[in-house]
Amino acid sequence: MNLQYISDKKGQKTAVIIPIKDWQQLTDKYNIEQEKPDGLEVPEWQKKIVLERVRNSDHSKLLNWDDVKDNFKLE
Repeated sequence: MNLQYISDKKGQKTAVIIPIKDWQQLTDKYNIEQEKPDGLEVPEWQKKIVLERVRNSDHSKLLNWDDVKDNFKLE
């Protein structure tokens, strides 16, 4: 299993990432349900509103990720 660790600023491990194939094997082995918790599904009416706003937006004003992250101070 190829694990990846996420650490905080002090170097303390705070999370672990495992390959999806390994996660699926673990959930099958230990009968872990992988359902979404209630309330996380976006209602269709909200999806339609967001898509309509995207279609009607001025795409010339959109920023790429490099421009956005340059506006944040990362410590």
